[in-house]
Amino acid sequence: MKVRGVRGATTSDSNSREDILLAARDLITGIIEANEIVVDDVASILFSTTADLNAEFPAVAARNLGFTNTALECLVEMNVPGSLARCIRVLMHVNSDKQQKEIRHIYLKNAKSLRADLIDDDSE
Repeated sequence: MKVRGVRGATTSDSNSREDILLAARDLITGIIEANEIVVDDVASILFSTTADLNAEFPAVAARNLGFTNTALECLVEMNVPGSLARCIRVLMHVNSDKQQKEIRHIYLKNAKSLRADLIDDDSE
């Protein structure tokens, strides 16, 4: 098995605990389902948020989904003028037999604009 990086991003509807956790949960679930990931195969997850999201750590959503023994870290994204607001980004390090080209990176909601080249017609 090799360690593969799986990327993803989404946006939160507001800077509330509930919306941040919902957005993070949907993103993590989407990544897991699209890549057939088993929780025990995840080495670590890095979360970053834009500075306008500070009501909750998105890693709490991962803990609630069963990532209790996985290394999790939350960071603040660079504050680039004109960048996407209320954005949550994820970099998941996964032990996998998949080739790099088989990994599906998931972009939801307004974050689809970040990587339009990776969006499938069936993504939400």
